[in-house]
Amino acid sequence: MPPIRALVPVLAVCSTLSVGAAACASGSATRQVAAYITVPSSSPSTPAQRQQLARSRFALSAGLAAGTVREWIVQPWKSGEFADGAQGRAATLLKAGLAGTFAYDRLKGARYNAKGDPALARALAPVSASIDALKYLPGKLRQGDAAAVAAFDAVIRKVKAAGKSAGVPVHNQVPSGPQLARG
Repeated sequence: MPPIRALVPVLAVCSTLSVGAAACASGSATRQVAAYITVPSSSPSTPAQRQQLARSRFALSAGLAAGTVREWIVQPWKSGEFADGAQGRAATLLKAGLAGTFAYDRLKGARYNAKGDPALARALAPVSASIDALKYLPGKLRQGDAAAVAAFDAVIRKVKAAGKSAGVPVHNQVPSGPQLARG
């Protein structure tokens, strides 16, 4: 516990600031100062900026989903880590299930972000039902179902093709383990 002498200056500064803020809050000084303070807006202001932001968010979300599926689902399956008797099979299947959940979430995010760009929305419309069909596949991945692997891979290819046709290339981005766990 710090000595009381160390807290005295801190308390003095805090009380001075709070008294000063209370005195200025009701007066015109606050309004005059506020007129000169500008807070940058985090939201885009023009339709073109909103559309570009939607395209960027789509590319990021779809890229994370694609990288996740490739790294933790497709590659382990191709290398035989899902096979009965494979060393570390349980951990691999658990990671694949977690990766499937993450990829499904990012694909839903990509679909949502595509709504901000008319070309992306049109290109992604036929893939929307395929994304919804992935909802229950992470559980099947945990059981080692090869059809679930193929379904995830097929949807990722469709999303990448839809992005490319709308002029938004999707590049695989692999999240770290903690990012994957956070969702």
